[in-house]
This record gives sequence, C-alpha cells and structure tokens, in this order.
Amino acid sequence: MEELEWDDSIRALCESKAEEFRLIGYEHVSADEIWECVSANYAKSGMPALHRIVNDILSLKATQFMNYLTLSALRRTRF
Repeated sequence: MEELEWDDSIRALCESKAEEFRLIGYEHVSADEIWECVSANYAKSGMPALHRIVNDILSLKATQFMNYLTLSALRRTRF
C-alpha cells in the first residue's frame, strides 16, 4: 500500500469514528483529534502495523477520547 493510500484509509477511519462520536452527542469531534488521540500512543514505540492502527481507531471509546482531551488541556495549561 502506498503512503498516499495509507493516509487516505486512515483519514477515512478517523472521519468515521468522529461521525460516530457526533451521533452519540459529542458534537465538536474532528478526525484530526481522533488521530492525535490514537497516535499519541505511538510516540514512544513508533508506528505499528496497519492492522493495529485500524484496530486502535475502531475500538476507541468516547471515554478514552475525552480522557485524552482532558489530559491534553491540562498539560497545555500547566506549562
């Protein structure tokens, strides 16, 4: 899979997950925020295989996402 195809596929999955969250009431979720949340787990270990990334996006729970946003906001205000 070429990098452009890979990016498009991941972007589509993030859009899908953002839409899912909007349907359950989280109105201001974007695909970029979903990707930031999921990819934060890869900062230390590097990018995993595509199947793991897909699984991480599709299995992301709203509570995990909201915890990530809360911690990110706290980190920005502390420094």
